[in-house]
Amino acid sequence: MALFESYERREKQILAKLAEYGINSIEEAAEVTKAAGLDVYKMIEGIQPICFENAKWAYTVGAAIAIKKGCRKASEAAAAIGEGLQSFCIPGSVADQRKVGLGHGNLGKMLLEEDTECFAFLAGHESFAAAEGAIGIAEKANKVRQKPLRVILNGLGKDAAQIIARINGFTYVETEYDYYTGELKEVFRKAYSDGPRAKVNCYGANDVREGVAIMWKENVDVPSPETPPTRLVSSIQLQVPTKKSVSKLVKNTSPLLPAVVQDVLFTRTTWQQVLLPTV
Repeated sequence: MALFESYERREKQILAKLAEYGINSIEEAAEVTKAAGLDVYKMIEGIQPICFENAKWAYTVGAAIAIKKGCRKASEAAAAIGEGLQSFCIPGSVADQRKVGLGHGNLGKMLLEEDTECFAFLAGHESFAAAEGAIGIAEKANKVRQKPLRVILNGLGKDAAQIIARINGFTYVETEYDYYTGELKEVFRKAYSDGPRAKVNCYGANDVREGVAIMWKENVDVPSPETPPTRLVSSIQLQVPTKKSVSKLVKNTSPLLPAVVQDVLFTRTTWQQVLLPTV
């Protein structure tokens, strides 16, 4: 009986990955996690009730790998879980070629490391998924970090950003960007709750240049679009941009940005379209 969607297209590489760690089947992987006191299947279901079955089993396989590798740090476990996620990528697919699973694992690893201070969700504010993701990342990552991870949302539309902040209890921060001097000013700030959600700053940008200036303002270490792009988070094909690398990259290409911005809208993929081709 198939355990999840497209089982026959995924089974071979999943079993091959499990065999590397002495696990003979997907069901045995579940037993490994339960023996460690974890019901990963139920955990994933609790986080996102509408997720596909393959997501629940992918994280189960990843967790079993982390246990078999003897991971003791959350960041190490995240990278190991990425191996499990990668094994669920269908051979020949974009996800397989661009190592999406490994990328997710390594993104999680960076967010759990103490060197990472700020994570930016680069989102099209038409999507509420980004808001949910920001909440989850801030809450979960800080359970194992000594220094709390700062999380911000940064995307198109100041009105939309304020709506998102108001609905979710975030702090809306309105900025004003001087296109001549490159100076960014904060002109308005309002917290829509008193709890931990208020620590998530929500920004709206009019274009790429203002968006990048916001990232500089917040000292962003790791940026990621709301729909995790394969090339951006894959540690194999491209290193995730950091605060230093993004700053250096944008400064080196700043003379070209005005021309680029005229033709490229600030969408969830704009950061790739503008920044990545210059690498």
